[in-house]
Amino acid sequence: MSWVLDLDGVVWRGNQVIQGSAEAVERLYKLGESVYFVTNNSMLTPSEYVSKMSSFGIPIEQEQMFTSAMAAATMLDQSAKVYVIGGGNGIREAVEKRGIKVVEDSASATAVVLGWDPGITFEMITNAMRAIRSGAKYIATNADPTYPNPEGLLPGTGCFAAAVAVASGVEPVYAGKPHSPIASMIKPLLSGNDVMVGDRLSTDGRFAKSLGAHFGLVLTGVTESYSDSDVAQSTIAADLGSLVRKYEENGYLPLGDFSR
Repeated sequence: MSWVLDLDGVVWRGNQVIQGSAEAVERLYKLGESVYFVTNNSMLTPSEYVSKMSSFGIPIEQEQMFTSAMAAATMLDQSAKVYVIGGGNGIREAVEKRGIKVVEDSASATAVVLGWDPGITFEMITNAMRAIRSGAKYIATNADPTYPNPEGLLPGTGCFAAAVAVASGVEPVYAGKPHSPIASMIKPLLSGNDVMVGDRLSTDGRFAKSLGAHFGLVLTGVTESYSDSDVAQSTIAADLGSLVRKYEENGYLPLGDFSR
């Protein structure tokens, strides 16, 4: 089986590892499962994610890591001149790795790529708005309205993306989960017997459906309200460790709510 794991709200919250998640990933490795990590957070580069995972005792290779920044870069023409708003190092590296130019002067931009970043300023929003009003393509890494943090929820990428959309009059096209750019990066790696693990029905649940994968919902991140019909093809567990134990007990993931 191939396991596709979200990070924020599944493996960690901010810079705090979720109890049992490192042991759960280790157990999947020992069981011989294929494990991939997919995040809508574009702040870090793949190598930075590898380092962060290592600091939590989770060894991974860069080839296992997929980010919304990487997906956004695939949506750009080679001739594009890209103004980056937010996204830490992740967007810039992903764009430049494809040989596409990042520009600091937004007036010359033919594309704007926006990602989550608590350092986004009024000036950046103004620059992005003006570039888009002048015809630049508008890409946002994801539409998540909130971001899970140990102290509570924070505004997500969707909030920043909406500010630029309202000011420019142009809605962005999205790169990350549950949208097709990142799905197209993952699908070739899957076996046809796969599970997507996430904390958000509206994002991770829909992403699982687009991949044709079983959905494992964990309640350690952004837990949305749900009805039985929403999760009819899902396994609900308190956390990643509990989900993996349920898989070991049965040899598969049974449908239903096992979070209590």
